[in-house]
Amino acid sequence: MNERRAKLEEAEARGLALFDAIERAGLIRPGRREDELNDEINAFARNKFGVKAHWHKRIVRSGPNTVCTFYDDPPVHTIGPEDTVYLDLGPVLEDWEADLGRTYAMGGDPAKNRLVADLPRLFDLVAAHYRATPDITAEGLYAYACRTAEDAGWLFGGVIAGHTIHGRFPHAPLGREGRMIERGNKSRMRDPDKEGNERHWILEIHLVDKAKTFGGFYERLL
Repeated sequence: MNERRAKLEEAEARGLALFDAIERAGLIRPGRREDELNDEINAFARNKFGVKAHWHKRIVRSGPNTVCTFYDDPPVHTIGPEDTVYLDLGPVLEDWEADLGRTYAMGGDPAKNRLVADLPRLFDLVAAHYRATPDITAEGLYAYACRTAEDAGWLFGGVIAGHTIHGRFPHAPLGREGRMIERGNKSRMRDPDKEGNERHWILEIHLVDKAKTFGGFYERLL
């Protein structure tokens, strides 16, 4: 394992610990506005984990907003007792970037709890396909993520299924070309970047029910 990958994995491990701490503190609960929860998570990450920066905007989505993507800007929603809620956080930990997403079901709705359980399961399926297919392209993995979602009874809600992660913060502005797991990106994912360095990827799984009334999100290092 190269040093950069090791540092990314260390940052991810601390990011996962942050999510666990957020859960234990009971911050995610019905009756909270998304923006209030976002602010509280920011303060919690700073006070408990020393997170002074996030390399991308923090996302808190609940209820109907869980069908929205990172690029959308829906009206603020108050978390309901049967909502799904997802967090998409990019904390900078010891000057290294993490990128993590998890989803929670507030109530006992079987379909919503099944979606929450399916997110990491489908992540593992798509990640295994990536590992088993050395020459896979970014658009090929996107198509596989969509098929996997459909086979499980969901829609794939993302216009991308992930992206490269630079690692060091702050990183220079990077263009979109070749960096996204999306339709039209025919580059092999294991090809080096323009500087000849190994590329490291974040895999995103965004599932939405077929009526497009609720969804969920999960992401980690690929």
